[in-house]
Amino acid sequence: MIRQVHKIDATGQAVGRLASSIALLLRGKNKPSFRPNMDEGDIVEISNVELMKITGKKLEQKLYRRHSGFPGGLKEVSMKKLMADKPFDVLRNAVSRMLPKIKFRDDMLKRLKQAK
Repeated sequence: MIRQVHKIDATGQAVGRLASSIALLLRGKNKPSFRPNMDEGDIVEISNVELMKITGKKLEQKLYRRHSGFPGGLKEVSMKKLMADKPFDVLRNAVSRMLPKIKFRDDMLKRLKQAK
């Protein structure tokens, strides 16, 4: 199986719409040979991630939460801070949550790369 490389420019594109098209390519649903139990997706390279369009009041209101598992271990970071520090992580989170929770989900996410 030969994986194609798709290069996508994120300039001016909304995060959710971009993430859904990336998830489709990573999953391999654009191919006629798609099978849900096989990992036949392609490689996706994203450029200009910092120029993505954030619609609505998401920059001020959206929070990304994670928990360490220990009492009081809830960590929160706002989308505004994450876009300033690591804009690729905003897109990676959106794509990750659009992919199905299956055993090769991590392998699909490894094929999402930031163009240098």
